[in-house]
Amino acid sequence: MDVALEIVGGKWKSSILYHLDTGKKRTHELRKLIPDITPKMLTQQLRELEKDGIIHRIVHYEIPPKVEYEISEYGLSLKTVLESFCSWGESHMEKIYGDRSAFLEK
Repeated sequence: MDVALEIVGGKWKSSILYHLDTGKKRTHELRKLIPDITPKMLTQQLRELEKDGIIHRIVHYEIPPKVEYEISEYGLSLKTVLESFCSWGESHMEKIYGDRSAFLEK
């Protein structure tokens, strides 16, 4: 369990994977979708996910160079796990805070 949490845990990796689930994204697109992440942290998290085989980095050799990220086939195996975490988180919010809309207004 520790290994799995190390791979997808932390503040940013699950958000990155959530946004990549809808398709390939460039770095600047991810920064717009996750506005609180710094460029340095985004790069670090993307490199770690790539090193672990969870995402692919696709380099298009053109002018200017273009780099995209997508979830790898291996990374897709995490989808049900992440969906379960998301579902549990929503249930936890409702249990602790009651009505979900009230929590989101805070």
